[in-house]
Amino acid sequence: MGWQKTFTLSQRSKGCHLVTDEVYAQITPGIKDVKVGMLFLFIQHTSAALTINENCDRDVRKDMDMALDNIVPESLNWMHTDEGPDDSVSHTKTSLIGATISIPITDGHLNLGTWQGIYLTEFRHAAHSRRVVATVLLSAIPVRSESQIIPCDHKAFCTIIYVYGYVL
Repeated sequence: MGWQKTFTLSQRSKGCHLVTDEVYAQITPGIKDVKVGMLFLFIQHTSAALTINENCDRDVRKDMDMALDNIVPESLNWMHTDEGPDDSVSHTKTSLIGATISIPITDGHLNLGTWQGIYLTEFRHAAHSRRVVATVLLSAIPVRSESQIIPCDHKAFCTIIYVYGYVL
């Protein structure tokens, strides 16, 4: 059994924005009783992305934005500029960063590392609200320890899933 919810993040203009608390507020009902599972977050836009990175030092967010601007500069001779000069450059950055992230859920909490947080990377200069689809998938087989052996007809598939500490 799973859980799914679509929600909207607050408006933000260009930059890398820490949105972990905003996401938690939306997904808590869906993860609070999950012993072992996975959260998938999918952003329904082509000019913003989601990623995971350091949640402590604000300079990391500024550095990421600066690095992406250097990797994919707005000054290139972009052809698709229907919505402005940041149009196609935003689509390109979104393809590089990605529309989806996945996070393990353990005992009702996101199993992020100590310094990890969820980022919205907004590539448009004007502020936009962004829709995110959160999907929670639960483990079908309880995992008791890291040394548990899982019988499976498709050994490679089960081994890959087991490495991440859950079995679907």
